[in-house]
Amino acid sequence: MAKRDYYEVLGVSRDASEKDIKKAYRRLAMKYHPDRNPDDADAEEKFKEASEAAEVLTDAEKRATYDQFGHAAFEGGGGPGGFGGFGGAGGGSFSSIFEDVFGDIFGGGGGGRRQAGPNRGSDLRYVLTLDLEQAVKGCNPKIKVPTLVECMECLGSGAKKGSSPIDCVQCGGVGQVTARQGIFSIQQTCPRCRGQGKVISDPCETCHGQGRTQEPKTLSVKVPAGVDTGDRIRLAGQGEAGTRGGPPGDLYVQVEVREHDIFTRHGEHLFCEVPISFIDAALGGELEVPTLDGRVNLKIPAETQTGKRFRLRGKGVDVSQVRGGGVGDLYCDIVVETPVNLSERQKELLREFAGESSEKNRPQQHSWFEGVKRFIDSLTD
Repeated sequence: MAKRDYYEVLGVSRDASEKDIKKAYRRLAMKYHPDRNPDDADAEEKFKEASEAAEVLTDAEKRATYDQFGHAAFEGGGGPGGFGGFGGAGGGSFSSIFEDVFGDIFGGGGGGRRQAGPNRGSDLRYVLTLDLEQAVKGCNPKIKVPTLVECMECLGSGAKKGSSPIDCVQCGGVGQVTARQGIFSIQQTCPRCRGQGKVISDPCETCHGQGRTQEPKTLSVKVPAGVDTGDRIRLAGQGEAGTRGGPPGDLYVQVEVREHDIFTRHGEHLFCEVPISFIDAALGGELEVPTLDGRVNLKIPAETQTGKRFRLRGKGVDVSQVRGGGVGDLYCDIVVETPVNLSERQKELLREFAGESSEKNRPQQHSWFEGVKRFIDSLTD
């Protein structure tokens, strides 16, 4: 019986991408795999047909040959690359697809086939809370991190001092065993040694065969000036110890900055509210305002209103070490404070002041009332 066109078998167009071809093959393989369709010769035949098509179309060289000569290019050789072996030269791409599909069917997959060897330790995260002053100026705090470190008794081997791990008798030390699934033979992680290839017959009494022990580690963290909430500092090799001689992971220090009583930070700039009396607001004056470098004098011009913002250049945050750029500014927002707890004499003076005041002394109030009057008049027209 004449073979069907490979593109037709997979249900893809002739200009389909390799990704689309792999996707189509996975779908068909999952549907027609013999172990999902026992005693179904038709399903087995369709599975073989789809596998043969995918082997050719996922190999660029074979696909080009097939596009030019069709099935004739592979006649006499038992199929492309000897079908059943899944890929002679250049067949690695298809092998990876097949392993993925096989893993989907049987719950293993290529990712579950562990090789004996060293494993890198896990990365750790530590939240470091700083005051605003520490974050702005930089600091070198010491932190204590609970982590897994290499067992000093067995030097990470997991075996009792004077002994060593031995080759697993089930897998012969390779970490994998051969299992048969229907018409296929595959390699799976050895259940006895869990892919390590070694077993510990006499475990270390300190780490109980784990090769690692948990203990706190004290570290000094160099925090550069200008860090802010959300920034991370990486301490290479300060994470958990690796297993079977693998390298340690890293420690990531996550910065969080506490809220400040006076300043609010936005990037490289600082903001603060400065309350002043209505006398200073009306007549003007000079007062001291705080900065992170100390106090500075701020001149308040006469007739200053609430919401007036003054800018102190270079009194913000230097972010050159962490983000590039220069130093930000400090913005002081004026809040005119209404006096409270007035004495009778103070009240009398204020009434006297009110009697001497006119609309020209309250231009904003006058303008607002004029606007209200025009609005109300428009409603009655």
